[in-house]
Amino acid sequence: MFGFGQDKTRMIAPQDALAGRASAIATADTHAIYGRPLKAPVPEGLQEAMFGMGCFWGVERIFWQLPGVWLTMVGYAGGYTPNPTYDEVCTGKTGHNEVVRVIFDPAQISYEDLLRRFWEGHNPTQGMRQGNDRGTQYRSGIYAYSDAQKSAAEASRKAYEARLVEAGHGAVTTEIVDAPEFYFAEDYHQQYLHKNPAGYCGIGGTGVTCPIGLTA
Repeated sequence: MFGFGQDKTRMIAPQDALAGRASAIATADTHAIYGRPLKAPVPEGLQEAMFGMGCFWGVERIFWQLPGVWLTMVGYAGGYTPNPTYDEVCTGKTGHNEVVRVIFDPAQISYEDLLRRFWEGHNPTQGMRQGNDRGTQYRSGIYAYSDAQKSAAEASRKAYEARLVEAGHGAVTTEIVDAPEFYFAEDYHQQYLHKNPAGYCGIGGTGVTCPIGLTA
């Protein structure tokens, strides 16, 4: 288990993760922008996606601004601790990533369009950090809800990595896995930069264009 001064950029072992809790922590009832129930089921004809690309405050803003996105929410996923709190995630002892779950209308915006926003919206070559934010909770990740999403994500990673290397960047460190369980973050994190327009946003891309999803 992590001790004093332990590097939080190392993934914790499952047996050393915090125990968490059986019940979900409290979160917001409705989306602060859309006014829809935050825990609304995915409507028929819509799809879901999940991404981790640094501090989820700025990441969520990228996606709620896109036409065709029906709902966004921030939370924790990819680790071992059930129903974690933000403070627990920040210790590095849960294994969770800060993620944004997106519900979107594929008739208005494709999954490939979302992938392009994902790749161009952060630096996917930095391992367990994003800019000055360091720790396993800031890793780059795509969490796929179907085989089709996973295939599209892997193809986009290959295409974008070639562009990044050509531009002088390192290899992509993004994890691409099946979507794990999503745990809602606390009320104040939901749509944080809408509630706090001058709040912190550490998200920034590389300036390299992703050669997919150019129809948005």
